[in-house]
Amino acid sequence: MSRRLLILLFVLTSILTACGQDPLVKRQVISIAPMDQENLLLQVDKHISLTPRPSETFPFPIKLDEVGPADSLYSGMRQYPFYCMTVDAGLGQPLVDNQEGYGVTVYDENDEIMGYSKDCMVTSRIDYFYTLTGTDKIRSYDLNEPPARAEIATTEIDGKPVPEIFRLERGSINRYIYFITMLVSDTSLGVRDTKQYWNNKLIYQFKGGASIGFRQGRMGAERLINRRLTLLRQGYAVIASSGNNTSYSYNMLLAEDTARRVKAQFISLYGDPLYTLGIGGSGGGLAQYLIAQNSTGVLDGLMPIYSYPDMVSQSIFLLDCDLLQHYFNVTDNGNSKWKDWEQRENIEGMNGINGFDHPYTFLVPLNQLFAGVWPSMPNGSSECVYSWFIAATFFYNPKQGFVKPYFSDEVKEQVNWTYWQDLAQIYGTDSHGFARTTWGNEGVQYGLRAMQRGDINIEEFIHLNQYIGSWVPQDKMRKETAFTPFGMRFPIWLSLWSRNNITEPKSHIAKRKPADAQAIVNGYKYGQIFIGKAELPILEIRHYLEDDLNMHHTLASFETRLRIQEYQGHHDNQVVWISHKDHTPIDKGIAFLDRWLMAIRASEDKDPVTSKPADLVDACIDHLGKVQFEGEDVWDGEWNDRPLGKCSKVYPIYSNIRVQAGGPWAGSIFKCGRVPVGDAIKLGVYGNVSIGAYQVHLEKIFPDGVCDYGQGDIGKPDLGLTPSLQASKHKRSNLLPLVGSKQELER
Repeated sequence: MSRRLLILLFVLTSILTACGQDPLVKRQVISIAPMDQENLLLQVDKHISLTPRPSETFPFPIKLDEVGPADSLYSGMRQYPFYCMTVDAGLGQPLVDNQEGYGVTVYDENDEIMGYSKDCMVTSRIDYFYTLTGTDKIRSYDLNEPPARAEIATTEIDGKPVPEIFRLERGSINRYIYFITMLVSDTSLGVRDTKQYWNNKLIYQFKGGASIGFRQGRMGAERLINRRLTLLRQGYAVIASSGNNTSYSYNMLLAEDTARRVKAQFISLYGDPLYTLGIGGSGGGLAQYLIAQNSTGVLDGLMPIYSYPDMVSQSIFLLDCDLLQHYFNVTDNGNSKWKDWEQRENIEGMNGINGFDHPYTFLVPLNQLFAGVWPSMPNGSSECVYSWFIAATFFYNPKQGFVKPYFSDEVKEQVNWTYWQDLAQIYGTDSHGFARTTWGNEGVQYGLRAMQRGDINIEEFIHLNQYIGSWVPQDKMRKETAFTPFGMRFPIWLSLWSRNNITEPKSHIAKRKPADAQAIVNGYKYGQIFIGKAELPILEIRHYLEDDLNMHHTLASFETRLRIQEYQGHHDNQVVWISHKDHTPIDKGIAFLDRWLMAIRASEDKDPVTSKPADLVDACIDHLGKVQFEGEDVWDGEWNDRPLGKCSKVYPIYSNIRVQAGGPWAGSIFKCGRVPVGDAIKLGVYGNVSIGAYQVHLEKIFPDGVCDYGQGDIGKPDLGLTPSLQASKHKRSNLLPLVGSKQELER
């Protein structure tokens, strides 16, 4: 950011603050409403996919100028505080629902306070938009002053040209903003339920992002339409909700509840679609996997883009990243080996690149000085650093909260701001009132594979595990040290790598944190963790972004595949395309999925495997959209213990921190079974390395034993699940290696 721009931002911020016109502060949540409504949380015995959903109680459709339901159908009590974003979404202020000061302030046209909104409701309304001729730009269509016909682009439906005019319905369902849009005739403007151009196929748009919840969310009308413009031009209808945007919540039970109701609103107006296809990237991809796993009746097919299996699994190594960076940059700063980012890669697993430019490298020597060690400027970066920079602080630290002032200082002090707190009704709370968490690192031997390969010596391996430590208990955590000079919104971090909240060595050993077994049980039971149960057509697409150190790493697709393989005995209903970042094969993928879904409808047994198009297979794609290699084994590699496939040579697949610590490639173990160090030596955990002379030292570091991943996830409950008959009949003879949890499903 240039000096001139910084000065301009400072001046503007100062003026707005002085005038009392900071729009976020003006709309702050200033008081927390009580959670005193009826608890509608679905009661789950084994796994949520075995639990019937209750019958709908709301009389859909929502009428125009009326509001939808505020209480969810089965995903628990309304969460407070809850920041309203209807203004940000272009829908104006929310409806006043109290005079007690709960929620955000609502003003009249004279800027006088009318009341407050804790539930952020808005009435349902219709707006129209059109595509500007010769472009893909979306513009608002004013019924009172319509644009000239020549300004409106034209598409073709059934061989006839029609103007690209889109009807968009918005309102609130489960307190989130819902969207329904489709192409309509210029002769039907002002009529809600016409559908003459609808091809009877429905797209559910999901979106990604990182979140700790407590916000309503928004989605721009023009952006939503533009994102799916190609499909809308073909006659598809598109529905969405800010509640299905993981920028605002990772509660997958609430996401499912909301998606089901948005679809119910659509069906009540336009009838049942031939199919509903999910599409969305990152968190919007994993949401599809989990909704498909946990329920029926919402999605018929999936197109996850840049997906992960689930966010809970992602948190395992996400929360390791800061521990390692603190170790490399402070604890073992004198070891010149860690100045080489390829050496760090041996421990982290994810890509590390020497010479890679990171915009916040200046914070490293600053923080080293504050920590009392010799400062140095990094000459590269890794995915851990570049992509997950300060992520752990916001994901896990209950004292941190949002950078932007959505909530007053008084409210900030009353809330535990973590990913898990957003789902406290599911995970439960501990004796201090903090949401239980699934993360732990007891018994984890960081850098185990690097030591086995000889990339680090035994002394370095022991030093790393002796001093890496863990996170302090949540009730002992404190806000990181940062300041925002010159009115900047983004702070300068003076306690980088969460230095304030990492355990310090006592008696020369830094304590580890156990994973909470009850949190793991609840996470599995309530479907927040993907176990591989997704017996629908799946085409997963991602760009190859490893060279950009992007957080959307390639391995995530194959973590998901390993879980599907383990649960079903095959992965024939999941296809993976990975392309160069300059080409996006979504339209081609939609055409394949349409053929696949329509073939299932026409079949007698509704089997997704036998209905799959024969020419739809795994592939890697270049920057021009040309398929480089395709077929069953093109993505083989270390992750499935097979010779390197042709696509894996073009687009190499990296691992992660827990894989490098000896964990499974599926990334699905939160609480490892442990064995004494002596037993681990006998079991060959250390490979060909002669480590007997160090046994006593290791036993001091790991008094309760080291991870034996062959025991699986000891926190995983009996879920009462077996693959369906349809899945079982496709079991292959060349099964992939087990990933440590199949035994749990067969109990």
